[in-house]
Amino acid sequence: MNDILIKNGRVIDPASGRDEVADVAIARGKIVRVGKIKAAARQTIDAKGCIVCPGLIDVHVHCREPGHEEEETIATASAAAVAGGFTTIVAMPNTHPPMDNETAVLYVLQRAAEAGLARVLPVGCITKGREGKELAEMGSMVDAGAVAFSDDGDGVASSELMHRALQYAAMLGVPLMQHCQDGALAGVMNSGEVAVRLGLGGIPTSAEQIMLRRDLELVERVGARYHVQHVTSAGSVELVRDAKVRRLPVTAEATPHHLLLTDVGCSSYDPNYKVNPTLRSAADVEALRAGVADGTIDCLATDHAPHAQEEKELEFGLAAFGIVGLECAVGLYAKALVQTKLMDWPGLIERMTLGPARAIGRPLGTLAAGAAADVTLIDSKARWTVDTGKFRSRSRNCPYDGWKLVGRPVTTIVGGQVKFSL
Repeated sequence: MNDILIKNGRVIDPASGRDEVADVAIARGKIVRVGKIKAAARQTIDAKGCIVCPGLIDVHVHCREPGHEEEETIATASAAAVAGGFTTIVAMPNTHPPMDNETAVLYVLQRAAEAGLARVLPVGCITKGREGKELAEMGSMVDAGAVAFSDDGDGVASSELMHRALQYAAMLGVPLMQHCQDGALAGVMNSGEVAVRLGLGGIPTSAEQIMLRRDLELVERVGARYHVQHVTSAGSVELVRDAKVRRLPVTAEATPHHLLLTDVGCSSYDPNYKVNPTLRSAADVEALRAGVADGTIDCLATDHAPHAQEEKELEFGLAAFGIVGLECAVGLYAKALVQTKLMDWPGLIERMTLGPARAIGRPLGTLAAGAAADVTLIDSKARWTVDTGKFRSRSRNCPYDGWKLVGRPVTTIVGGQVKFSL
């Protein structure tokens, strides 16, 4: 007997090219079969009118534990994830202390197991303490369970160190994720007319493109897998597009805020619009959307970055960078890409399942028989209003409060167990 039978849903599985009304049978934590199924099950879920797809994957989440549990914990981030339809989240290493050794990686995995909600995959630091001076213990972290490396929050400035990091990542068979930003070109928002009018220091798009261009040269030399985090500029989209034409092993991600918001939002001096990398121009948003639509950008990732209220309720220049978004991401992506008719739902789901799974090199993002039974049910026509007061996240730093969205997850299944149901 099957444990769960999902009936009558629109099954979209980009990994197999499937898009049809069908049933999904789950037993012993695995997908048993997809098709017309009449067998009995202990639990039957009627998914009529809903999309049934592989569990969503977010390759860029800040869980803040250890060190800033007042902002978020692995348990609360996992709760936010499953409420947003995500069965797997990839945890960034800019914790306190940073995740730069085997013990830190094992700690995250243990806390995730204790929470028992979403899968949490740790990313180790590229450099010790994220200081950009000496490589971290990359081999032992991979042995402990790290799926990638990043100094997220800071780009690796040293070309020599980045070259060696790519060589080690290639040897270990894991991707290196880079926060492309030249730290010498510092500021608090996008460099441009709005920043000048507001009297705020600006970060030019060249800060991103300079580091990305250098890294792509190194990737071509080394051949390591390389993932561009939170792309923001039209120039960067073109650099990634050219790298793919040259068949370099490069993947890239875009966030909801960089697909929907511009630097004009900073005009209110509302710190909820302060994010790193910064919000860009309308032309950059248009180019980024086009890059997602044509496959230049493989992944949609939230860069969920929780902060305590006292860190955000400061003047703009002093407030912390970051936006939370796990719990409203699906509706935001739909607003930016489906409702604008740039993409359909199968394409959108591919950027949230198959693309991220390939980027981190893990056998996820599929409803193939024998795969882990990670499944998300989405009501693509559901109309709802974002209410940050109801977030499962521990933080509320979100500019979308009160936004009216269409499309939201209604059920999240992880390893054959229902972890969230609306």
